[in-house]
Amino acid sequence: MHSRHPEIDPQSLSETDEQRELRTVLRDFFTETSGPEDVRKQLSTPRGHDEALWARLAGEIGVHGLAIPEEYGGSGFTFAELAVALEESGRALYCAPLLPTVVLAAHALLGSGDRQACARHLPRIADGTLTGTVAGFDDTEPGIGAEHGTSGWVLRGAADFVLDGAGADLIVVRAQTPDGARLFACEPTADTCVRTPHRVLDETRRQARVEFRGAPATPVGESGDVTATLDAGRAALAAEQVGGSGHALDATVGFVAQRRQFGRPIGSFQAVKHRLADVLVALEAARSASAYATACVATASSQLPVAASAAAAVCSEAFRLATAEYVQLHGGIGFTWEHPAHLYVRRARSGEVLFGTAGQNRARLAGLVGLAPRSAA
Repeated sequence: MHSRHPEIDPQSLSETDEQRELRTVLRDFFTETSGPEDVRKQLSTPRGHDEALWARLAGEIGVHGLAIPEEYGGSGFTFAELAVALEESGRALYCAPLLPTVVLAAHALLGSGDRQACARHLPRIADGTLTGTVAGFDDTEPGIGAEHGTSGWVLRGAADFVLDGAGADLIVVRAQTPDGARLFACEPTADTCVRTPHRVLDETRRQARVEFRGAPATPVGESGDVTATLDAGRAALAAEQVGGSGHALDATVGFVAQRRQFGRPIGSFQAVKHRLADVLVALEAARSASAYATACVATASSQLPVAASAAAAVCSEAFRLATAEYVQLHGGIGFTWEHPAHLYVRRARSGEVLFGTAGQNRARLAGLVGLAPRSAA
């Protein structure tokens, strides 16, 4: 059972001057390069995002290497700085694979403790020349098996709804071996890895089914435990959801201040004020939950599982509320293709199930703090 008392220094929950400057730079960058029309344009491209913009984000600002140690080509900062970038990317609905590459794949490699694998892959993640993802991390899937043949390890099996599964250059795979689960690095090729894109609700975050048919792979580390990587993913998604919620609230407040009915702005009506106040309260709760989860990842705190599950539940529900009001208080116009609100609604609904639903994360949280209901005799 985890302690119910926080172990994080309260000062680490506050934004530093460097983080504030990074936020300003990224807000300006995304405003200039990743507006709603830019997002729509990229949805129809083969890769699903602007690869030149991806390279700029890595090269000019160094986002990809923020949480990667300097010895592997990164900047040597922490997850706290990366969370700032994730929040701003979520605010702009940036559609490149930051979450699977910079969070999941990179964190899995770092967490493995395999210096050779880190030295091979992390510098290319940091400079933006390699995209990555993870597969087989969900225990509810049939699973992937690894066999040791004459020429090395090969993977067989399938994983579904893999983030950026159709386009990632590197897949970190959790596969079953005769000695138990273990991580493998696979750089997929068409002859041994069949990748089938799915049509998903949120087209800004592509997913695919990946089938391994004797795909060559290299062992990574000794452990198959992926709990810390999934919790880092929950914290990262929570930061994105805070950014998206912030955009939804700001856009809605701006609209109700201008839209007039009965000779006055509709934002002056008490019913509208109450609804926006509810969104603000939910957003502030989400900010707190996200900040705590971020600090736990950055400091490798033992409280991370608790913080990550709490953030996943709180932030996903706040994002859902904020995007619902984004549509409704725009008079329903957000349902039309021309308005960006529906893109945020799709992102919110899709994100609700990425690392477990709010209900599943609450159930996990209850178990972690010793509040799970007793099973029937």
